[in-house]
Amino acid sequence: MKIITYNVNGIRSAFGKNWLGWLQAADPDVVCLQEIKASREQLSDLFLLEQMGYEHYWYPAQKKGYSGTAILTKKTPLHVEYGCGHCDYDFEGRIIRADFEGLSVLSTYFPSGSSGDERQLFKYRFLDDFQMYVDKLKQERPRLVISGDYNICHRPIDIHNPKSNANSSGFLPAEREWMENFINKGFIDSFRYFNNDPHHYTWWSFRAGARKKNLGWRIDYNMVSKDLESSLRRSAILCEAVHSDHCPVLLELDV
Repeated sequence: MKIITYNVNGIRSAFGKNWLGWLQAADPDVVCLQEIKASREQLSDLFLLEQMGYEHYWYPAQKKGYSGTAILTKKTPLHVEYGCGHCDYDFEGRIIRADFEGLSVLSTYFPSGSSGDERQLFKYRFLDDFQMYVDKLKQERPRLVISGDYNICHRPIDIHNPKSNANSSGFLPAEREWMENFINKGFIDSFRYFNNDPHHYTWWSFRAGARKKNLGWRIDYNMVSKDLESSLRRSAILCEAVHSDHCPVLLELDV
């Protein structure tokens, strides 16, 4: 099974940059999208996805043009769960889950705290509530792939300049501690499972030619529960895809 997570920063914008052509060439089995910024009714090219063999499940935010997640899949899920049961996060369309025989895949879009203290506190609440949600979910569905934009760099190797960003949202000590604890509670950072080299990022600012200079952050992950460790086959950051300020991340499982 090939799973790709991709924060597209607006699916309609991505469609206009030949995202469907890229998707056809990449040919994943499951695609987890974040920051779709559109509802299903606003998308006119969905029949092209269906022609490519994808079922598609959309979970937009209630606020138009903001946030939202989706899952595209070539295999029919046993069940699709919209949201996590917490109205603050479900209002923003931050979590959608597809259950398959043998594993569940989540597309998640963690809040950013970069706009100020209020949203940073919102982010910390989300992290605490998300951990409780996952702890409960693992009792029912122990084989989990939690894909998405976590808006957190785990370690200094995951950010181009850790010293100057020490006080930046996304690399704050409390955020990094949460990520460490999350992994220690039974998850594998699938990219780092295969690759411990520096200078691999998944997001670059639009400013100052950051992407061309590779001044980036690794904030997009395919986290895999320990129960799936023996199924891990490959993970890669697909930085050549340029439909967004993020790039996709691939995970291959033998399930």
